[in-house]
Parts: sequence; structure tokens; C-alpha cells
Amino acid sequence: MKQKIELSVEFFPPQTPEGVEKLRAVRQRLAALNPDFYSVTFGAGGTTRERTFDIAKEIKAEGTRVAPHLSCIGSTSAKIREILEDYRSAGIRDVVALRGDLPSGTAEAGEFRHAAELVEFIRRETGDHFHIRVAAYPEWHPQARHPRDDLSGFVKKVGAGADSAITQYFYNADAYFNLVDDAHRLGVEIPIVPGVMPINSFSKLARFSDNCGAELPRWMRRKFEELSDDTDAIRDFGLDLVTRLCERLLAGGAPGLHFFSMNQSALTLEICSRLNLSA
Repeated sequence: MKQKIELSVEFFPPQTPEGVEKLRAVRQRLAALNPDFYSVTFGAGGTTRERTFDIAKEIKAEGTRVAPHLSCIGSTSAKIREILEDYRSAGIRDVVALRGDLPSGTAEAGEFRHAAELVEFIRRETGDHFHIRVAAYPEWHPQARHPRDDLSGFVKKVGAGADSAITQYFYNADAYFNLVDDAHRLGVEIPIVPGVMPINSFSKLARFSDNCGAELPRWMRRKFEELSDDTDAIRDFGLDLVTRLCERLLAGGAPGLHFFSMNQSALTLEICSRLNLSA
């Protein structure tokens, strides 16, 4: 019997018409999973605002729930209010509320300095219209001075009105379970959904992980180094590794899986097939 979990997939807004067409084809293939929602990322300082909105509207028109990202750093309350109204007018009822990063060369943080302030603002402006998702970090945010500071920040987001959370990706299941246990001890009851990053290219994953602070275990790095340029072996090992991770997360009670697709479908579809999660 299939396990009913919340299944979601993340996209980034394409920069070209060709990319938009490719993403449409990706969504057609992912429809076999009957995902609960798609999310769409939002560039630093709102640099992809229009493209994020266009993709979100298109997904909504296709009949699928969509949760566009909204980052507040470097922005103003007037701009955030305008974006929220755009989403409401389009019938969108979900948002992923993030602090985000300042665009390169920008010095001013703007009116919002923390995601909890954004969550509070959304609640104050729109009441219960939006299901607000926030980020959580099993291995702590790279800018956090201490683990307790990061956990405290997460608890503040929940207290400000967050409905659920999606984690940064990770490859150590214990990090996720420790986060959930620590959050529960502090009274957090919202679902914390693990973020999952399928592995297509280890060199790209390593660079991305070094930038965002996601830990790649030494044994994992060594194994991929051993496989060198054997793309088929890398793909197979990555599929096995991520599938086992997902199996352990679901067996341990994770309420869902959120796939960082990188606007591709093959690996997510294969992992979900192995997990018997296809619709």
C-alpha cells in the first residue's frame, strides 16, 4: 500500500523562452506524481520577480497548487505588499517566505532583516489567506553564529505565523531528525518537510553545497571522486544514495518530500518510482 505523504517539487524561473518551454515539458512528465504543489524560486532582492510570477500564474492555470518564493532582504514593505496583492489577484494561496540574499553590489538590507519579520508582515497584511512555508536548516544556516541562534530564528518564524517548513537539502538523515526533535522540544508543531536534492553531477553539487552550507559527508565525496567521470556510475550511485535517504526519512516519520528539481524531471521521477510514490 502506498504511503500518503506531501510531495512537492521546486523550480527556478527560466531566463529564456526555450527554458520556459522545457519547464512546461518537465511539468507534464512530473504530473505522473500528482504533486501536492510546485514552488518557484525568487532571485536575490527580487531580481526574478516577474519571471517568478509568470511561472507561478502558469502553474496555477494548469490546476496545480503553487507556492512562489518571496524574499524580503533588500526590499520594502510597499514592494512586498504589491507582490502579495499580485499573488492574491491570481488566486495563489501559498507562499514560501524567506529572508533571501542581497543582490551583488547592494549594501542596504531594506526594511526587513529576518524572515520572521516577513512572516509577521504577511499575516498582518493578508490574514489567513496564505499558507506560509518557511525554511529550516538541519545543518544550520551558514550565517548562524551558533546552532541555538539558528534554531531560535526558526522558532520565531513559527511564532510569527508560519504554517509549515521546508528544509535545506542534506545527506545525513540524523541531522533532520535532530532538528525535528529540537524544534518539538521548543513547542514547534508545524510539519517540517525535508528538502531532497537528486544528484546528477557531483562537481556541480559540491560547488553549490560549498556556497549554501549543505554538508557533504567525506565518505560520499570520496566515493564520487572514485567514480571520476563515469557519468552512468555517478547517476546510479546518486539514485541509490538519495533513495535510501528518502526511505529512512519516511520510515522515521517525515511528513513529505520536497524535491529540488533543477528544472529536470528524470531523477525525481525515478526516485519516486523506487519509493512507490507515483500516482
